[in-house]
Amino acid sequence: MERALFHAARGAGRTSPNPLVGAVIVSTEGVLLGQGYHERAGEAHAEIVALEEAGDRARGATLYCTLEPCAHQGRTGPCAERIVDAGVARVVASVEDPNPLVRGRGFAYLRAHGIEVDVGLGAARSSALNQPFFTLMREGRPFVILKAATSADGFIAEARDRPTPLTSSEANRHAHRLRAAIDAIGVGVGTVIADDPALTARGAYRERPLVRVVFDRSLRTPPRSRLLSTPDGGPVIIVTSERAAGEPGLRTPLESRGALVVASGRTFREALHLLGAHDIASILLEGGATLHCAAWDEDLVDFVRLYVAPRPLGSGVPLLEGRAFSSAALIQRRVEQLGPDVLIEGYVHGPR
Repeated sequence: MERALFHAARGAGRTSPNPLVGAVIVSTEGVLLGQGYHERAGEAHAEIVALEEAGDRARGATLYCTLEPCAHQGRTGPCAERIVDAGVARVVASVEDPNPLVRGRGFAYLRAHGIEVDVGLGAARSSALNQPFFTLMREGRPFVILKAATSADGFIAEARDRPTPLTSSEANRHAHRLRAAIDAIGVGVGTVIADDPALTARGAYRERPLVRVVFDRSLRTPPRSRLLSTPDGGPVIIVTSERAAGEPGLRTPLESRGALVVASGRTFREALHLLGAHDIASILLEGGATLHCAAWDEDLVDFVRLYVAPRPLGSGVPLLEGRAFSSAALIQRRVEQLGPDVLIEGYVHGPR
């Protein structure tokens, strides 16, 4: 299972909206017969890759997989049928697949065809790997990562709408590498107007386009912004209100520049569900303060990633102003030195 989990992680940044899955086939004598992982959405699942490597030797063997084998026809065929046809005697899986099309059906199919099934080995690590997929399947929304750079005394800017560079090149490189593994990056329209960011993963290899999302209820996004001048950086979705979306004078200039303008209800949760319907399983919220607070107030922040610079500002815009937040309370908290800065990250509620 350790090897299967290692392989599963190799698909990071490439399989969404599918999960990260690894599989290993072992003979009764403990000989490794086949192994593999799900490399990209639409391509062979991990179990099939391992079965093809094992060939006829899979008969009577044990298959270790990090997620329940599927039992439905999607872009690829059902894995459970292939496992039965291969003559596998036992399946050891980490967790049940929360996809409504699977959710225990794969295990039931295997057991009904005489295969021994054990579930739970490596469950914590498999769940941690697949938090975006699990969140999308269970809640219909992306897994939300709140990301911010702060001063030593907890401020994210000297004043609202005033860009305040805080972190070092080491921290900035780290942040861009992590952008390469998520589906979307989101900002509020105030950040677009103040900073004019491109929101790309600079200096980091990314196989899939990075979706760039602007939360803009009044459609104030400038049509000549860098976001809309860098089509190679990835698609742009502007989430707005029903009222603004209904005004061609506001909507048409943005659509003519390539943006997808979509209307949402008043809550941030509704906006996230709309993104989930576009198969966005993870989103990095980079600011500004209003957007961070909106996500926090609706209990929609799953993970926090802070880059803390050593210098204080003394005053300015606090992170999550007026909210009960402490980085010390993060679950599975991790701290890493990045040049002069410190990375602090962890779950708000723990993996779910």
